[in-house]
Amino acid sequence: VQLVESGGGLVQPGGSLRLSCVASGFTFSSYAMSWYRQAPGKERELVTTITRADAGGNRYYVDSVKGRFTISRDNTKNTVYLQMNSLKPEDTAVYYCHARPLYGGYGGPYWGRGTQVTVSS
Repeated sequence: VQLVESGGGLVQPGGSLRLSCVASGFTFSSYAMSWYRQAPGKERELVTTITRADAGGNRYYVDSVKGRFTISRDNTKNTVYLQMNSLKPEDTAVYYCHARPLYGGYGGPYWGRGTQVTVSS
């Protein structure tokens, strides 16, 4: 099982980044996918979750990113994305991909190793 994040980097306030997480080793479509983040000296927090890829899929966003971040997934590519717009310095953190089974009988949850996002001028 692997979750491999990419797309992090250094960006100026107000800028945008798109994170990707490619999954392998499990039935991707049977898992809810989330992005967590952990800033220095702070606890890891849930940023956003998406259940299914279709229109009926539920999406959750923490209040601090609503209207700025968008989660999406492509089950044909086993990939979940996080589009981050209007980035703020307080968005600086390591961003982690997370997979949680939607049904019983599946393994997990699983974590990626993270990708650093730094928002600074």
